[in-house]
Amino acid sequence: MVEALVWLGTLVFAATGALKGVEKGFDLLGVLVLATVTAVGGGSIRDVLVGTLPPTALRNEPLLWSVVLVGLLVFRFHPRVQALERPIYYLDTLGLGLFAALGAERGLEAGLGPFGVALAGTLSGVGGGVLRDVLAGEVPGILYRAGDLYASAALVGALLVYALHGAHPEASLFAGALATVLLRVFGRRLGLRLPTPK
Repeated sequence: MVEALVWLGTLVFAATGALKGVEKGFDLLGVLVLATVTAVGGGSIRDVLVGTLPPTALRNEPLLWSVVLVGLLVFRFHPRVQALERPIYYLDTLGLGLFAALGAERGLEAGLGPFGVALAGTLSGVGGGVLRDVLAGEVPGILYRAGDLYASAALVGALLVYALHGAHPEASLFAGALATVLLRVFGRRLGLRLPTPK
């Protein structure tokens, strides 16, 4: 079940990366690069930080080819994909929660403390999107996006995994992923935001 959700989350991230490339007017290669970086970039950064080399995603050829296929489909059918904004939002949120929890678990396996686990979990969830935005010539959205708790939601989820993992390893993953999803969804509905300078 977890493996299926990992695939789903990765492919949704690939679709969001490809859509960004289409919006920027990139050519086919550019769209595929953004799809791939968005899909596997966060987990790859995390793996490098915890000493897992080569990164797990780069050893999963079927997943990588699936990412490329999603990029090609988005490139060809982007008007239809863009019309699926709401489902993509919820699937993206599910992927964020899942990757934040699994990234935190990877940090725990590497013997990291709370700060390291939080960083590993957060990077797993948002790292690919940061790379996507930088390659697209934008300031990463997680640094300023008001009314959408994204990186902060992943951070809370990762810390919850750290707090609960010792007593309930499997339950901690579920709780961390769920906390991330709920924070993002209800944070947006309630207009919650982190403070900004005045």
